[in-house]
Amino acid sequence: MYRTHTNGQLNIQHVGQQVTLSGWVQTVRDKGFMIWIDLRDRYGVTQLLLDEKRTDAALLEQARTLGREFVIQVSGTVLERESKNMKIPTGEIEVLVEELTIINQSKLPPFTIENQTDGGEELRMQYRYLDIRRKPVQDKLVFRSRVAQLTRNYLAAQDFVEVETPVLIKSTPEGARDFLVPSRMNPGTFYALPQSPQTFKQLMMVGGLDRYFQIVKCFRDEDLRADRQPEFTQIDCEMAFVKQEDILQTFEGLLLHLLQEIKDIAPQAIPRMSYEEAMQRFGSDKPDIRFGMEIGDLTKAVKGRDFKIFEDAELVGGIAVPEAADYTRKEIDQLTDWVKRPQIGASGMIWVRVPKDGALKSSVDKFYSTEDLQQWVEITGANPGDLILVLAGEENRTRKQLGELRLELGNRLNLRDPQVFAPLWVLDFPLLEWDDETQRYHAMHHPFTSPKPEDFHLLETDPGKARANAYDLVLNGNEIGGGSIRIFDKSLQQRMFKLLGFSEEEAAAQFGFLMNAFEYGAPPHGGIAFGFDRLVAILDGSETIRDYIAFPKNNAGRDVMINTPSPIAQDQLDELFIKSTLSEEEK
Repeated sequence: MYRTHTNGQLNIQHVGQQVTLSGWVQTVRDKGFMIWIDLRDRYGVTQLLLDEKRTDAALLEQARTLGREFVIQVSGTVLERESKNMKIPTGEIEVLVEELTIINQSKLPPFTIENQTDGGEELRMQYRYLDIRRKPVQDKLVFRSRVAQLTRNYLAAQDFVEVETPVLIKSTPEGARDFLVPSRMNPGTFYALPQSPQTFKQLMMVGGLDRYFQIVKCFRDEDLRADRQPEFTQIDCEMAFVKQEDILQTFEGLLLHLLQEIKDIAPQAIPRMSYEEAMQRFGSDKPDIRFGMEIGDLTKAVKGRDFKIFEDAELVGGIAVPEAADYTRKEIDQLTDWVKRPQIGASGMIWVRVPKDGALKSSVDKFYSTEDLQQWVEITGANPGDLILVLAGEENRTRKQLGELRLELGNRLNLRDPQVFAPLWVLDFPLLEWDDETQRYHAMHHPFTSPKPEDFHLLETDPGKARANAYDLVLNGNEIGGGSIRIFDKSLQQRMFKLLGFSEEEAAAQFGFLMNAFEYGAPPHGGIAFGFDRLVAILDGSETIRDYIAFPKNNAGRDVMINTPSPIAQDQLDELFIKSTLSEEEK
């Protein structure tokens, strides 16, 4: 056998035993008369010892040929270490090597394979198989596996059935761009990789499966941001004969189960908030409720004072920044420049100092009296020592700007503790969004989301005011899951397609299979999907999903390790009836 124990297993109880270990050489420390080798595997590090008194000379010379990342096997006796290292589980022992076999040699790795490495991110992605040897990376992948297993156990206990749905499916016009796969056997036609198993899980409800789940790969060909991947993983779930409350209770239970098992946090009911309330209080439909700093609506309080910016504004909103009244003008100017960035888009910012003693002081003292400013203090809930920051403009845009400013200040003031977990249900989203560019409605979630029953009549009279029977689960300011009660009535689904600008022919071509299924006794049903990568990252105290994916893509959507996407040979393209658009130089 290659090993009797792993490199994280031996302790003081094993002293005197004969053992065999295998792994990678992390370091070799040669003092001439004595050699120490740190041997590493997934489970830990064990110190090996060879010395002139107890080790054969040939074995010592063999040990001196070892390099970093050589794969070796050793056999020897467990000894108690004279100089102990209590920071690691094996730190009280070492193994006196009596036999050594070099299983495989290694080139010098391009970066140090230790907890703190000297390798940059792009280099580590190029040699990801080496990066995975580092304990911090392995720990994250093991953590991901644990969350997946806990999820499966919970859902299985709730009578969910795990079902795999197709990966080669039909392209649909809604949502992000599809990744397309040409069909060799059906020239000129294409499969799409799924952005979600949405229609298939609804069809399983029509099929009577009742409770389905899948931890599934999904794909979106969209512009990438720093922490977005073209392929990602969902916990995808659907239930039949349920209303919204049934789904909220079931999947609230899942999150609380994970928090209890992983973080030892006692279950507590998750608070709920409407979309409208979330936007008004926090300027976001995924608010971080770990800290306050809520938006105060100053619009009525500031009118009638001849300050044109406020007079022309649809919304004037302020937030009270705790213990920031002593910010210097330079610090305030830096925040003003931050909100003026194109990503935020504010035209400027007003401030009011609320000192612990003395009079209120603002950048608009010319227009507003102390009594006026005191009203701002009351509306924003500012305390002595706080700084009130105010933005103004079109309502929706200004709320989002205040929401972004609030999060930025939360980061700067260390109010967003990654080890504090504050989940929240956000409910009653708008069903539709109007797009000025296309001059038509788009589904805020997807075309199969049901309106709230009490808003059905609005589809004919005022569809923009209809609310969706939809819900998002938010954790620490991140949407980790979202779903809805689905439309299961064919006529209602046809009305929805019409509102979204589909002709009858287009709806039949894209979703005819689903509409046909609805004619055969579709039950009421609904579901939810969790972004598994992000959920895992947040539960581990991080917001960087790439660290929890074994082989992630970079910010450009490339896998630099296997160098993909890459050109395809023309003879392969010919089989697919596709002509290359690359020049000879590009090929």
